[in-house]
Amino acid sequence: MNEDIQNRRSIEEPRLQLNGPVPDFTAKTTHGEIKLSAWEQDKWIILFSHPADFTPVCTTEFMAFAKLRKELEQRQVALLGNSIDSIYSHIAWVRNIKQNFDVEIYFPIIADLDMKVAKLYGMIHEPSSDTAAVRSVFFIDPERKLRAMIHYPLNVGRNFDEILRVVDALQTADQHGVACPADWRPGDPVIVPPPTTTAEAENVVMEGKDDVTDWYFARRSL
Repeated sequence: MNEDIQNRRSIEEPRLQLNGPVPDFTAKTTHGEIKLSAWEQDKWIILFSHPADFTPVCTTEFMAFAKLRKELEQRQVALLGNSIDSIYSHIAWVRNIKQNFDVEIYFPIIADLDMKVAKLYGMIHEPSSDTAAVRSVFFIDPERKLRAMIHYPLNVGRNFDEILRVVDALQTADQHGVACPADWRPGDPVIVPPPTTTAEAENVVMEGKDDVTDWYFARRSL
């Protein structure tokens, strides 16, 4: 790809930024037409892409998402799938999963034949494929801000424990005004935001309200 094409593409395609607003869209899905900004307005959304219907790794992922239904509903999270396939392909695949594996795919799937959503969200990575989306996951909060995103290659399925952990960490951080350390799980201590003035740093050390290792490193149990 020459430099002119790369520059033009960088101008045309939106730049997704963490904590910034996500691009809105209207799309046909297996549950009817959906406008992202008006859909499940009080919930978090996990928008995810898969390379193609009727493929084995994608089938395992859809079943894994479906089996998280209760966990996600408890966290007020709605799922929205997307791939560059037709409505008819999606419907047939969902029915096939139910028939072969007895797993109900309860969430809508976007029929993105024109690649509109895939291009809006940067799901097409041409070194991997220019006709299929990679395994992208976008964590969108109720204000329709992008809070996290993960991309997996075509030949490696997602880690669904990590997807749920990211939701828990984001919601915990929002609710309590804290941060979550490496490998954090619900119930583990959280990180107290570090002080931003010398006076605050001194108070952290002197007050000893939290588990303080040093002025910039303090943990707290919720």
